[in-house]
Amino acid sequence: MEPQNPNYREHATAIIRKSRFAMDIGLVLDDLGPGWCETHIDILPKHMQQDGYIHAGVQATLADHTAGGATGTLVPEGYLVLSAEFKINFLRPAVGERLRCRATVLKAGKTLSVAESEVYAVRDGAEKLVAKATVTLAPVRGR
Repeated sequence: MEPQNPNYREHATAIIRKSRFAMDIGLVLDDLGPGWCETHIDILPKHMQQDGYIHAGVQATLADHTAGGATGTLVPEGYLVLSAEFKINFLRPAVGERLRCRATVLKAGKTLSVAESEVYAVRDGAEKLVAKATVTLAPVRGR
């Protein structure tokens, strides 16, 4: 996939870093390139649900924002991306010290793009796939 913006790396990084909610929950951008993005969250007690597993909302937020970062690498200068829809499958209870996510754009379109995010729980150095999301995003002109 070819970026339409020569400054795609800075642009996509800004998309993630401008989200106060993502920053509040500890989302960290690890790396990105044309059509892909990797992030993580170091797990804290605030990320847990009542039964001791990592909250589904944390996993969904990580999947959504990482897909936005991946898609943001492919939009023209002056555009941003907004999630139009997403579906997430929670494959197993998430336990561990960290969540890691990798998103890949499946189709970059002028009105809608589709990305896939995989969320892994990292526990004692071992990773398990805990969730998979399909995210539809709309490239829109920034304000």
